[in-house]
Amino acid sequence: MTSNDVLDLTRVPESLLVIGGGFIAVEFASILAGLGARVTLAFRDVLPLRGFDSDLRKRLADALAARGIAIASGVGFASLRKVASGFEVERLDGSVLAAAAVLNATGRRPNTAGLGLDQAGVATDRFGAVVVDHDSRSTAPGIWAIGDLTNRRNLTPVAIAEGRAFADTEFGGSPVRVDHRIVAAAVFTDPPIGTVGLTESQAVELGPVDVYESEFRPMKTAFVGGQQRSYMKLLADGLSGRVLGVHMLGPDAPEIVQSLSVALTCGATKRDFDRTIAVHPTAAEEFVLMREPSRRLLAREPGGAAA
Repeated sequence: MTSNDVLDLTRVPESLLVIGGGFIAVEFASILAGLGARVTLAFRDVLPLRGFDSDLRKRLADALAARGIAIASGVGFASLRKVASGFEVERLDGSVLAAAAVLNATGRRPNTAGLGLDQAGVATDRFGAVVVDHDSRSTAPGIWAIGDLTNRRNLTPVAIAEGRAFADTEFGGSPVRVDHRIVAAAVFTDPPIGTVGLTESQAVELGPVDVYESEFRPMKTAFVGGQQRSYMKLLADGLSGRVLGVHMLGPDAPEIVQSLSVALTCGATKRDFDRTIAVHPTAAEEFVLMREPSRRLLAREPGGAAA
């Protein structure tokens, strides 16, 4: 199955093998597990959600495992075959994963084959994505490209923003560029993720970084014995104090990070967060109550480690 096929299911499979570790993979693994399927999530990397902050990735893997999802990571795939009981996937180490149904969630590529882009002078990269500049212009005069076709940030709101920027620039007399560096994203797992800005590994490449963290059991579920935990992380430039990234895993994470992305877009500093009065009792107040960094990181030398 692809993610399209899953939406057409009329019954929940007894067991499901999800191949992949990205948005679609972890979201459908979470959904189908919640509906009662025995789910195995298999991917080649060590942790899911490549490109996300490493602390979010680790905690999501733990949270999915705590919900009963089997994590089969770190090994590639050799073959997929249909058997009487469903499907079997053989991995490169010789191990076999079996399930009644399989979801292929390894990602999608731009569907540009056969469009004649090369004849029109439109360059594409090795994945078939159209190569564009900051204003979405392709290499051919008079041809622009936006959205997933360009493989920049493959999110619906980004495509909409790129379309508006193109229209305003070319027809509205008001040049606009989309800043792809500050794009909030949500992953609707259980618990969900919200993230905006740089990851820790990206931030430390630019200079010294102060890392602020908070981890706790949300009050609204802790009262009834809930064990689910929330994790929050804020990254600030060690020189200017500008907030470079905000990351959260836990209930309401997408809603909280959507609001905080406005602050990052406006260039808020850690001092701005510190002088903001908290709304109590809320989970979001933790982001304005982090006073001391959990660690300070020096700039990382190219190819080296951060101090």
